[in-house]
Amino acid sequence: MVANDEVAEDPIQQNLMEMVLAEGIAVRFWPLQKVIDNIHKAADRQKILLVCKNPTDFNTLVQGGVPISRINVGNMHYADGKRQINKTVSVDEQDITAFRALRDARVECYVQGVPIEPAQDIFNLL
Repeated sequence: MVANDEVAEDPIQQNLMEMVLAEGIAVRFWPLQKVIDNIHKAADRQKILLVCKNPTDFNTLVQGGVPISRINVGNMHYADGKRQINKTVSVDEQDITAFRALRDARVECYVQGVPIEPAQDIFNLL
């Protein structure tokens, strides 16, 4: 499930994301509030992978009661005003604030590009 207010309304971004998924994997594009309102209706047997555009969106979900305990952070591209903390992660002050709020909510945040790489605690990189 992709949780982001902008992506939920943008068919071009949705099409791009669907192209990289393996056949047979269903994807849903929901605004943040819809995720908050509906995630608790999922059956225990369901496996749900949440994808968000930034840590602020994850923080919104956590503050809204979505049970998130771990986040694999990746592909936060460099832009003006951001500093690179890992080969695939660049952050600005808004990102850092959101990560700190997630840490305070006891959400583990790590960077791990592939399973054979060791996970790096994002808080050690900030």
